[in-house]
Amino acid sequence: MYQKRCGLAGRVDLVALALMKKRSVVALSCLLLSGVAAAKQPNVLILYADDLGFGDLGCYHGNSKIPTPNLNQLAKESVRFTDGHSSSGICTPSRFAMLTGRHHWRDFHGIVNAFGDSVFKPERLTLPEMLKEKGYATAAIGKWHLGWNWDAIRKKEVKATEVVDGKRKKQQLGPDAFDWSKSIPNGPLAHGFDYYFGDSVINFPPYCWIENDKVVKAPDTIMKTSKWKPIKEGNWECRPGPMTSDWNPYDNIPTTTKKGVDYIKAQARTDEPFFLYFAYPAPHAPIIPNDKFDGKSKAGPYGDFVYETDDSIGQLLKALKDSGQAENTIVIFSADNGPEHYAYARDAKFDHWSAHPFRGLKRDIYEGGHHVPFMIKYPGVAKPGTVNEALVSQIDIMATLASVVGYELPAKNAAEDSHDLLPLLKGGVKSVRTSHVHNTYEGSWAFREGDWVLVVGKSGYRSRVGKGWEKKHGYTGPESKEPKLFNLKEDIGQRNDVAAKHPEKVKSLTALLQKIREQGHSAPRLAK
Repeated sequence: MYQKRCGLAGRVDLVALALMKKRSVVALSCLLLSGVAAAKQPNVLILYADDLGFGDLGCYHGNSKIPTPNLNQLAKESVRFTDGHSSSGICTPSRFAMLTGRHHWRDFHGIVNAFGDSVFKPERLTLPEMLKEKGYATAAIGKWHLGWNWDAIRKKEVKATEVVDGKRKKQQLGPDAFDWSKSIPNGPLAHGFDYYFGDSVINFPPYCWIENDKVVKAPDTIMKTSKWKPIKEGNWECRPGPMTSDWNPYDNIPTTTKKGVDYIKAQARTDEPFFLYFAYPAPHAPIIPNDKFDGKSKAGPYGDFVYETDDSIGQLLKALKDSGQAENTIVIFSADNGPEHYAYARDAKFDHWSAHPFRGLKRDIYEGGHHVPFMIKYPGVAKPGTVNEALVSQIDIMATLASVVGYELPAKNAAEDSHDLLPLLKGGVKSVRTSHVHNTYEGSWAFREGDWVLVVGKSGYRSRVGKGWEKKHGYTGPESKEPKLFNLKEDIGQRNDVAAKHPEKVKSLTALLQKIREQGHSAPRLAK
């Protein structure tokens, strides 16, 4: 009756009403989707250099002989920490500590050697695992050096052969010792990363690309450095083993940079936040800047290699900007430890001290071994261009990002030594930690408490020492073999051991170091 009485006009009204309802649903859906987009967690990009000195960057050392325009610009957009530290003075331990929020020395001290297994225990929560639980896509590109289960693809019947490498005899596995068609377990994908691309370690076998958990191309020969262009500074530092016959280490940074750029751009087309851990092989030996970077610095090939690394970082940051993600991405830059021993010769030849203003290099427990560049860009939260003098550590990244994404860290097997830096980034407090334990080798410790640092061990050095360098920089007299005490506020270069003048301070710091080592944690959230 109603339809008959209303006729065509009634039917038009009903259609209009239906359209209005449909538009309302669409509008509401759009509103909800926009709300989801607005609430999207920030992306996280960690840029991790290898063997880079505190004094190599212009933003940390005004007289550096190396141009680093992209990192200098990043510093202007970040909180630049001047008292940032890695956990160790060598590769593997620092990476483990950063990705777990746990001091490496609670579990191990050395690096993963060629074809070594993973340093992660199955129950250990990692940074990518934590972020995955919060809906993040996770990727690692570049250097891994945290181990794989190579035994799973090893042909046990094929024996290693003995080779002479310089003056040392070494065991060498050939390409026929592995079934390269198989997946390699216990690598990045087993510990929280959705995607991996890299060569694992630039100077360790196998010399080939690995994508996810398989080699891209099977090694078919034995590594020979004579097949490559001549080294530009120092030595190749490459350990013998399987290699693809077309392998070229000079391709490393260009290839991984392209992968990183492609990944960042691809993530812009998704709704999920991403975590990209981009770990450089540079300026770690072999020092091999590509030809177009030759002469870009006034610090020789090493300086040119740093410049090439800076150029790569510029490409990744540009990809963030061009894809519209820069304002919703936390960018963290640091390095695993101080520069290699070639720094002594570089200082003599070019008057450029890579660890300026510190004493010591990679492997050392003096400041130069672990006091590294450290900056965090957090748009909308951290004030750009801030210089922060608080004591901080790469171990703190875990608790900081947990705070950012709203993840409650469990009391067991998670971030036992990580401090939340978010209050520092917001500018609300002056410090979040007063102490830090540095260690590279068992039995040697550098314990920081406030302005004081206690160096425990026969020497603060482990790398070879340049006597000419010590004389040039005002270091006189032999080192004491007893515990050494320095006040960094008054003596940042650690020239004056004042242990004899402050025996009570030595005693109190020794006791506090022992307490932190024995109690199994130092994170504030775990304090009783």
